[in-house]
Amino acid sequence: MSYGFNAYKKTSVHTASKEQVLLMLYQAAIKNCKKAMEAIESKDLAKKGEYIGKLQDIVIELNNSLDFEVGGKVAQELAALYDYLLYASTQANIKIELAPLTGCLNVLNTLYDGWVEAIKSLKTAPAATKVPSPEAKE
Repeated sequence: MSYGFNAYKKTSVHTASKEQVLLMLYQAAIKNCKKAMEAIESKDLAKKGEYIGKLQDIVIELNNSLDFEVGGKVAQELAALYDYLLYASTQANIKIELAPLTGCLNVLNTLYDGWVEAIKSLKTAPAATKVPSPEAKE
């Protein structure tokens, strides 16, 4: 049964748009952050480390995908936030504390909500900025 689900997940990632993949990464980061918090509360140190590791892998992937030439100041700000997420999650892992993960969760939720709104506004933006085709000049 899990084979079918894993195949479905793999297919959904391969067929998703860049925007959908970005949102999926944030959703997974949020999920792993929450699970790490639950593991700390239940004193399951192995699971805490596993979920924080997954969270950090996602954040590293998000950071590696930044394009500083295109993104400029926004990319720099995102890189700083990703650095914070890595630092805070490492502190939570070492000190076995919820507070740093609470901060991570707040940042991740804010970024996710911001990306959802940005993607919505891009989809509803007028097509006035499109370059006219050569045939339109005749």
